[in-house]
Amino acid sequence: MLLDTASLYFRAFFGVPEIKAPDGTNVNAVRGLLEFIARLVNDYRPTHLVCCWDNDWRPQWRVDLLPTYKAHRVVTERPGETPDVEEVPDPLETQIPIILEVLRALGISVVGADHHEADDVIGTLATDAGMPVEIVTGDRDLFQLVDDEAQVRVLYTARGVSKHERVTGEVVRAKYDVEAHQYADFATLRGDASDGLPGVPGVGDKTAATLLGRFGDVPGILAAADDPDSDLAPGPRRKIKDAADYLAVAPTVVAVVRDLDLGPVDALLPRTPRDPEAVVELSGRWNLEGPLTRVVTALTGPEDS
Repeated sequence: MLLDTASLYFRAFFGVPEIKAPDGTNVNAVRGLLEFIARLVNDYRPTHLVCCWDNDWRPQWRVDLLPTYKAHRVVTERPGETPDVEEVPDPLETQIPIILEVLRALGISVVGADHHEADDVIGTLATDAGMPVEIVTGDRDLFQLVDDEAQVRVLYTARGVSKHERVTGEVVRAKYDVEAHQYADFATLRGDASDGLPGVPGVGDKTAATLLGRFGDVPGILAAADDPDSDLAPGPRRKIKDAADYLAVAPTVVAVVRDLDLGPVDALLPRTPRDPEAVVELSGRWNLEGPLTRVVTALTGPEDS
């Protein structure tokens, strides 16, 4: 089980009522994330679990290719090696170190990669995992990783973790009329305002799906647009040719990296907390008694497992 951790703690922060620790710190995101983990572990009983982390939520190499990428989320630009500052509410920002401390005490693996997003960590760990994989996210971009043959699914949390949708290749086909491996190109063509992808002007879901159904992928569509003998109609041909510069770079921006060198990853889900004393101390310090008890119980699992 691979968690898009930021997706989950953002959802917890905005969806869970404000709850205070004894020192007055709001801990609703911490509590909500722990409740999500307890529920997911109880429901799916994964043997391995990784909290995938955004070491860089807006990698410069993606911005260099497409300057609009996530630009609307930036509050402070930091040219060079230092990542831009994402717009994060202060009461959430203060909870992120607590989340890391609690996960460390529990022994749940947290994995990030410099200059890359959690999506890229997920893509790398899901590829050739050698076991069924459940990806937990509210981000449709990760639909590109769905692979029925390899048993890679997405638990899509847009309507909440308790109401998540298990996305398979069949679900992607039914929703978008494309194959899961075509989803990144589908998003590239139609655009995605949430990621700052402008898309091809005049190309929506239906046209994008039709073009991919006929020509396979963005390079195939570009080749058809450049081939005077292809059966691409004049309207779509002109739209594709006008967007050629965008289409030359956007697929690389949208595609999840699948071959990061993450080094050794201890993804085995612990059956007992790594540091029980720290769990008890953090539980009291941050008003996490209920959620942490439920996570520890979920880790222990059924007595006959």
